[in-house]
Amino acid sequence: MNVLHTTAGVVPWPEEFAREYREQGYWKDRTIGEYILDAADRSPDKVALVCGDMRITYADLIDRMDAAAVRLLEGGFAADDRILVQLPNDWQFVVLTLACFRAGIVPVMALPAHRRHEMVHLAGHSQAVAIAVPAEHRGFDHRELAREVAAENPLVTRFLVVREDETDALGPNEIDLDVLLAPSGGEDVRARMDALRPDPDSPACFLISGGTTGLPKLIVRTHNDYAYNIEATSEVSGVTSDTVYLGTLPASHNFPLACPGSLGALFAGGTAVMLPSPEPARAFETIRREGVTLAAAVPAVAQRWLEYQREQGGDALASLEVLQVGGSRMPDELAAQVRPVLGATLQQVFGMAEGLINMTRLDDPDEVILTTQGRPVSPGDEVRVVDAEGKDVPAGERGLILTRGPYTPRGYYDAAAHNERAFLDGWYGSGDIVEQHPDGNLVVFGRDKDIINRGGEKISAEEIENIVYRLEAVDLVAAIGIPDDVLGERVCLCVSLQDRTRTIGLDEIRDFIAAQGVAAFKLPEALEIIDDLPLTKVGKIDKRKLRETLAARGQRGE
Repeated sequence: MNVLHTTAGVVPWPEEFAREYREQGYWKDRTIGEYILDAADRSPDKVALVCGDMRITYADLIDRMDAAAVRLLEGGFAADDRILVQLPNDWQFVVLTLACFRAGIVPVMALPAHRRHEMVHLAGHSQAVAIAVPAEHRGFDHRELAREVAAENPLVTRFLVVREDETDALGPNEIDLDVLLAPSGGEDVRARMDALRPDPDSPACFLISGGTTGLPKLIVRTHNDYAYNIEATSEVSGVTSDTVYLGTLPASHNFPLACPGSLGALFAGGTAVMLPSPEPARAFETIRREGVTLAAAVPAVAQRWLEYQREQGGDALASLEVLQVGGSRMPDELAAQVRPVLGATLQQVFGMAEGLINMTRLDDPDEVILTTQGRPVSPGDEVRVVDAEGKDVPAGERGLILTRGPYTPRGYYDAAAHNERAFLDGWYGSGDIVEQHPDGNLVVFGRDKDIINRGGEKISAEEIENIVYRLEAVDLVAAIGIPDDVLGERVCLCVSLQDRTRTIGLDEIRDFIAAQGVAAFKLPEALEIIDDLPLTKVGKIDKRKLRETLAARGQRGE
């Protein structure tokens, strides 16, 4: 099964920076699995992972982790093989991810909401040899999707499947994930895996970007840089062995995975609680039952929790000490309600899967917590705010953020052309427009890049436009973000038609896009038919003018 993967697509840190990060103690030359083993050695009988009625102690967790790593390697997988992981927030996601870390196999973090359009691309670009899926999730057949992806990617030859029940028969080349992740039965799997320790500079996982130019790009996170990402965010978030972390956002996102996320809780010897949905009633009951102390949300989820608590009352959130909110900027008026309504300290988070994470501190004054998105978590983080010509702007003025540091990779995987645009002399430009206060705290004012931030999910306007252009009726199309009080932005299509005597409806366009196998969160939610789309002097559609026109008419998301 082992595929000879190219390392040419992985952009290394310059030697002088790698040396400095080691000298400063940011990189400890340890693998992610070793941090989990440390926690297990300290408290083997403590509950590490909770998912519904499933409760896994640290001793059981590391036994399952190493047993699964052995089974993967004995079953024909090899170090540096890539497994496309499309699992919901369940215990199988955590244990499989840890087993891959131990074996040097690279999990590629897909979202459960992804469909054929995204999955075919991710499998091909990563050179995946297998796909891990649930049998069914929220009414969707992920096993059939995996087979469709494999039909277009011949390297994919195996499927790791969470079966619905014992009567659910395995198909060709399907492996039962529950069997793969079962305890060892007493074999000394830890010693076997210790002898096969991955290089700490090797890829630990591939995260996906919220890219602006079509389909997602792959972000290579090494054991060294990702472990430090987890440690730095854990320190700022106050994570200890007493932390009980609730993961309700999609676990494959960087935020709920490692900022500090479920991995941060496990590094510290705390407890990670997995929940597949942030729906308030179930989330609140889980917080009450498990004594959750730290949870993460996007602004739309935080707003639903605030509304639910005001309506229902009660002390279900009595244990909750910190609510992290990130993914998109939280409105100041919403931020001000967190402590009085939910009783928790708000921690604003602004970051990116490509690296830099900013957080407000738990002891910051209210003015900082409520009105900024925090400051870098590491003293090794370097931040510049520049104008359109790349010149630094004075503190207090808005500009584009550039960053580099010990957990910000130097380029996307196998994407040389895009790296030339996004990484400037080692500085990563996310396209975010920010203002940096003299105390280092940042305020985010949106994005310069052509991307729509819908509730924390980043949607490439170009990706949606390219699909809509396949409709014969369409002449020109522009996808733009329109303001929404709950999600921040929704996707609006501005379209001119080939035949202006005819029309086209939003439902027809949505159905067409969905039929291409596109994730549902990318579907447009508003449509404007405009005879003559405004153009810039160089002939491009003037999206700024479109936004201004729609804003003047009061066009907003429902």
